[in-house]
Amino acid sequence: MLGSSRSRHRLTTALAGFALLVTGAALQVGTAAAPAHAATTYRVLFDDGHAEEAGNADWIISTSKPDPLAQDSSPSSETDWTGALSSWGVALQKTGSYSMKTATSALTYGGSSTTDLSNFDALVLPEPNTLFTTAEKTAIMNFVNNGGGLFMISDHTGADRNSDGEDAVEILNDLMTNNSVDSTDPFGFSIDSLDISSGYPAAISDSSDPVLNGSFGTVTKSLIADGTTATLKPSDNSAVKGLVYRSGYSGNTGAFFATSTFGSGRVAFWGDSSPIDDGTGQSGNTLYDGWNDSGATNAALALNATAWLTGASSGSSGGGGGGGGGTCTSAQLLGNPGFESGNTTWTASSGVITSSSSEAARTGSYKAWLDGYGSAHTDTLSQSVTIPSGCSATLSFYLHVDTAETTTSTAYDKLTVTAGSTTLATYSNLNAASGYVLKSFDVSSLAGTTATIKFTGVEGSTLQTSFVVDDTALNVS
Repeated sequence: MLGSSRSRHRLTTALAGFALLVTGAALQVGTAAAPAHAATTYRVLFDDGHAEEAGNADWIISTSKPDPLAQDSSPSSETDWTGALSSWGVALQKTGSYSMKTATSALTYGGSSTTDLSNFDALVLPEPNTLFTTAEKTAIMNFVNNGGGLFMISDHTGADRNSDGEDAVEILNDLMTNNSVDSTDPFGFSIDSLDISSGYPAAISDSSDPVLNGSFGTVTKSLIADGTTATLKPSDNSAVKGLVYRSGYSGNTGAFFATSTFGSGRVAFWGDSSPIDDGTGQSGNTLYDGWNDSGATNAALALNATAWLTGASSGSSGGGGGGGGGTCTSAQLLGNPGFESGNTTWTASSGVITSSSSEAARTGSYKAWLDGYGSAHTDTLSQSVTIPSGCSATLSFYLHVDTAETTTSTAYDKLTVTAGSTTLATYSNLNAASGYVLKSFDVSSLAGTTATIKFTGVEGSTLQTSFVVDDTALNVS
């Protein structure tokens, strides 16, 4: 323990670690879609609240919303459900392992509606044609960050089907670059402003990739009929991966289908809506059967990607398993848990999330360093997270405490850890130690709520105490 007061974060310290782990048990989602024999039901929400039916678009799995089963509870062919995406929906339904709903209003996360994102494992955005609101973007990003799968399907630039001045390229780029959770290229790619008239983009050779080689078949090519591509930026997110490329392109340019991860969740991008169009839908729409195009394997690509996004298939890096309740598939729910993405996801006092060499991180370069000024000061660090209903949950983190205080009996400087309105623990200068110490707490009582995990460090007027946090986790299973 060091005995002099100091300027902010100059001192090399002895650390006392604490860890919080959240473990989630199974949440049941009631739906007639799940046959008795299905061990796990993977829940997929298709968006229809952003002009997905404008113009000739008919990007729905069924005209029965939110539940397609109300149109036909046991579809045997795609025409049993009405919509240009009915082939997709019926193919999933026939496996007995998927439950689907359609959202027709604003997307939420942590709410009480049946189409709240917390009730699903994956969200499909099939060529949205109106901008997402600020609240919706926060909901979507938190859903993915906490383990949900996001399927973004674009179209070519200028495909403004409802003439509101926005097309899918602009809308999806806005989601990624103008949100309150992480706008610093969170997925590691941007969508190109292009209109590529035609082609059959080819898949890369990777027999281990579950999207290209999954239970629904092997992907060799896709279809582009007025679509676009993405530019990959692995320096921003090393998990980004191009799977299907426009002819003549490879590497970081011309990716027609790409995958990535964010937090505990997974992301897929497709550059055109033509491949998911099954050619049949509501009267008056001009549709084309790209789903069954003989020159491509679009059905396998869509279905394998859905399985990967929901966690139904294994393989490749990333989370999956849902950002909501349901089966409570094992997942870690905190975003930026080791602080290596810098000052993102968490809400923190100035200077708290830092790579300063004066205090060593437990792993990596970044950690959260509260207090250590040697004068009256308060620092906070917090993040809100939705814990699925019916789950067990454990919060964990590592804490290093070092102090210049010499007392062995008086707690002058304190760190309080709370989850929601519950105080989990209070640490002080009396807990100073030479290394990180793991702490964990059962927070299962917060299941079914959106709770704020918060660290509050309060330092007295003299003699510094530093509380350094690293490698946080909120695990559910």
